[in-house]
Amino acid sequence: MNGTAAVRNRKIVLWRHGQTAWNLERRFQGTTDIPLTDAGLDQARRAARLLAALRPDAIVSSDLRRTVATATELAALTGIDVTYDEGLRETYAGDWQGLTHEEIVARYGEQYAAWKRGEPVRRGGGELETEVADRAAPVVERSADKLPDDGTLVVVSHGGTIRTTIGRLIGLPSPTWEALGGLSNCSWSLLGETVRGWRLMEHNAGSLPEPVLGDDD
Repeated sequence: MNGTAAVRNRKIVLWRHGQTAWNLERRFQGTTDIPLTDAGLDQARRAARLLAALRPDAIVSSDLRRTVATATELAALTGIDVTYDEGLRETYAGDWQGLTHEEIVARYGEQYAAWKRGEPVRRGGGELETEVADRAAPVVERSADKLPDDGTLVVVSHGGTIRTTIGRLIGLPSPTWEALGGLSNCSWSLLGETVRGWRLMEHNAGSLPEPVLGDDD
């Protein structure tokens, strides 16, 4: 979208999945297919009631179990069919996956520190954050392009993927993406369309304040 194009007033809600056992254990999930806990399912149901009030026009989701279960709750309330796309999966982090936060710091301390400094790091030999944005942001953009004017898209994804996607869509340089704080389970961020492009309108919004437990904390 350029400055001379008509603004269609679209909105994008980027919604993180509910709680998993590995979130509670502070264990890096990445692309490992971990289901929701019972509490995570309750979180999804509660948040879905709030998001349904936004009258979304489309729902697109990562195809991992924790996001599928989360998206299903909103689909049940809205009657909207969910489109699943593996491009919205969490960052693949190789050898980090399955390790606790403490184990990662102990075994890969310098790699972890470099990532936190904003340097391009293949955590555990996996994906760069820019590579995650390269696969996820186009999925979001294509889905948003299909919206009607004034339409709302809900994207059900993962904390790290959502952060990199927001950074890419609002035009932040990749070393600064860490400035976007993590999302609590079943919280969301809202992008609104302006004449200059996408703007971050809300971040880590949700029904109740919860701690941030995830791969991007």
